[in-house]
Amino acid sequence: MNNALSPLAANLAAIAHDAGQLILKHYAAGTEARVKDDASPVTAADEEAEALILQRLAQVAPGIPIVAEEEVAAGRVPKSVGEKFLLVDPLDGTKEFIKRNGEFTVNIALIEKGRAVCGVVLAPAKDRMWIGDGANGAFELAAPQGAALNVKSAKPIRARQAPADGLIAIASRSHRDKQTDDYLAAYKIADIAAAGSSLKFCLVATGEADLYPRLGRTMEWDTAAGQAVLEAAGGTVKNVDGTPFLYGKIADGFANPFFIARGRE
Repeated sequence: MNNALSPLAANLAAIAHDAGQLILKHYAAGTEARVKDDASPVTAADEEAEALILQRLAQVAPGIPIVAEEEVAAGRVPKSVGEKFLLVDPLDGTKEFIKRNGEFTVNIALIEKGRAVCGVVLAPAKDRMWIGDGANGAFELAAPQGAALNVKSAKPIRARQAPADGLIAIASRSHRDKQTDDYLAAYKIADIAAAGSSLKFCLVATGEADLYPRLGRTMEWDTAAGQAVLEAAGGTVKNVDGTPFLYGKIADGFANPFFIARGRE
């Protein structure tokens, strides 16, 4: 693992950071939520951040198809994505944004042949950013509010092996259910934490948690960046049956199956 980010990862980090600064302006001022057709909330922060991200991605990755949450919600869905495309969730955890608990993220990921090979997750209200840069490894860096991002300050991170005295499991703050509790009952669990958005992948990637089962609905843009971070840190994200967790499921409307994310095995 070297400490140098690829040019693409550095560009995605800069774009996510700028989108995060825009989101924080709405967070400070307050913004009203609307309900989309799928019953999920959306705010002006989601829409403006996505517009910024799409504009910037067109400059740094011209010609690569982009699947973005609010674009899809508006009916603008690529008919095909090919072997290489980008997934964007401009504000993952809108419910957490509305609750003002800080547990929301900006997610940008590159998909190649169905796999999340490069991704950035920014938690703008927590001043934390994580980067999964394929063979270069996984990194965390400070993303201070109102200040420039210094990608050279990125520090390598590594998921930990499961401790013998019990796992730290992490579950969705807004979507925890009995099915998840029943799944965790099969393991020796020392503690169960809760977090919103793609933060859960990143906390497993840093060794702050060991196991994240998601036995509920997610979309590809919710998970791709977090998976890129966790897998670059040595962890895994797999379907419940142990098969690879892949992307580009146009026929399914980019909906994901259930999955299990873990630290090092």
